Amino acid sequence: MNYRLMAVIDIGSTAIRMLIAEIDEKHNWRIVESAGKSIPLGRDAFTTGRIGTKTLRQAVAILKGFVEILKGWSIAPEDVKAIATSAVREASNRDTFIDRVAIQTGIMISIADGIEENRLTYIAVQYALAPISAQISRSNSLIMEVGGGSTELMLLQRNHMVAAHSLKIGTVRTQQQVITSLGHRENTARYISESVQTLKDHLDREFELKRIKHFVAVGGDARVAASQIGEQKHEFYTIVGKADFHRFVDRISAMSVEEIMDSLQIPYATAELLTPGLILYREFLEATAAEELIIPSISIREGALLSYTLHQGHAVREKFIDQIKASAVSLGRKYHYDEKHARQVTRMALKLFDDLKKDFQLKPEGRLLLEISGILHDVGTYIRTAGHHKHGQYLVENSDIFGLTREDILIVSNVVRFHRKKAPNPSNESYNRLPRKERLRVLKLAAILRIADALDRGHNDRIKSIRLERDENRLIINCNAIGDIAVERTGVAEKKDLFEEVFGLKVTLR
Repeated sequence: MNYRLMAVIDIGSTAIRMLIAEIDEKHNWRIVESAGKSIPLGRDAFTTGRIGTKTLRQAVAILKGFVEILKGWSIAPEDVKAIATSAVREASNRDTFIDRVAIQTGIMISIADGIEENRLTYIAVQYALAPISAQISRSNSLIMEVGGGSTELMLLQRNHMVAAHSLKIGTVRTQQQVITSLGHRENTARYISESVQTLKDHLDREFELKRIKHFVAVGGDARVAASQIGEQKHEFYTIVGKADFHRFVDRISAMSVEEIMDSLQIPYATAELLTPGLILYREFLEATAAEELIIPSISIREGALLSYTLHQGHAVREKFIDQIKASAVSLGRKYHYDEKHARQVTRMALKLFDDLKKDFQLKPEGRLLLEISGILHDVGTYIRTAGHHKHGQYLVENSDIFGLTREDILIVSNVVRFHRKKAPNPSNESYNRLPRKERLRVLKLAAILRIADALDRGHNDRIKSIRLERDENRLIINCNAIGDIAVERTGVAEKKDLFEEVFGLKVTLR
């Protein structure tokens, strides 16, 4: 069997880590080498707002060392995925950092925003917990990953994503704030408790935390706890009882950094940030009904590796897409959208897309974005019916939708904005922030969504199905309808202009 080698490099707030994996023709994989070095990227970025010269040089030196390891495995640059998280993402000189690394090492770094971190964490967790996925899916779950600069949270209701958030609170950031505000690390527990209360209240309004039965803790600090007091149930996860975890956190919180190092036999960089990390987990654990922590032994690095296999495996990809759609539905419900109308419009839009995709080069990823846009196209009515397309754009653009990148969300928000009224114009700032290719995608998706919305203009589900006929210049929409569709006919006549301009087809409704 043939094998392919791939490498993932994770540039985090406290360390730069690499793993090398061997992937076979069926996309099964195994880790063949891993490496990691501590570095204070987060301390620089969260204290001064930039990465210092000394730290930048240290990062380059670490990555040069990794390049030598990669050469030993004969791994080509295109088979290396390097991702940077909150520390580099928030640094004012991040572009300089990325450029310097590229010039001196040949490694091309991509910045993972909070949504992307959530996505990769979710992929890793689903893989690790596959043996108990059926058990977990019967109840509600919280997946939590504490990092140096941010904390990623995902709420699942019976295995359907209802919320995903990236919070600007992490171990490095918290430690710096405790020292600045209170002067001593002994005040860490009180500071964290007060800091996260508002966040917990916000989450509780979205989804009652006491209904959560499974607490999945991802991250290095959780894995330290698992190694000390956990019961390993499987190669990829360990179980820690709630009471045992509380006792462990109390014990660690009473120790100095040096005592933690000696007691747990861990390096200084890990010991220094262990207490705030564990307290953060405890704060959220207490808000749930979970009686234990499920701690996966894999991380965002494995998530990045699995992301590659996700594109190859149809079943896995479909499951992931279902979670993206579940997240969008949850957002729609948050804003009390007309769910029946949204489903009808989305169904019509996808039918139009599927019939047009071959001749007009509509890509599969565009279909997903159209589906999300259809689900959310009327959420702006939560603010006000008049101008709801503009309100909808604002709500979508300022929300997190699990599994979508920030650019994806910007595309969806623009499709929502232009599903009615005027077409995009050069003065629209949000639209013009997109690259030309994506602006064209917005035009095509918005044109389709306008027609689909018109086909249910009365919100009465009169049109049960449509069949399309085409000739060189016309698109004829044959409707299987119940009752009079005069309202829908008028709607199509009013909203077909963008479609006819973009696709060059005159629209007729039968």
